[in-house]
Amino acid sequence: MQTLLWAIAGISAMPFALAGEPFMLGLGLASLLLAMSTCVLAIGILWRRNRARRWAIRLEIVCLAASLLQMLVPIGANHGPVSLMTNVALPVALIVLLRKPREAFI
Repeated sequence: MQTLLWAIAGISAMPFALAGEPFMLGLGLASLLLAMSTCVLAIGILWRRNRARRWAIRLEIVCLAASLLQMLVPIGANHGPVSLMTNVALPVALIVLLRKPREAFI
């Protein structure tokens, strides 16, 4: 689900790049690259690779820390329920689920 959200964000940034905002091209490509990397991590988790689980937990910790920092800094970020669910609840749920021992995934 998180991969899908990042992919949609990357694709939706591309029309702005065509409309004359060239920095949106970089942001869109970065979002698409992040979506692709999380998809590869998800495949590694399905194949029960411990390295993929560790990298996914690290990625979710970084995403959670950045989201909490964005909520604390008054820069006009969205603080609604959708933002809380996608930026806080989803990474927390993934961290909790991925920290289970390997035997739980068999």
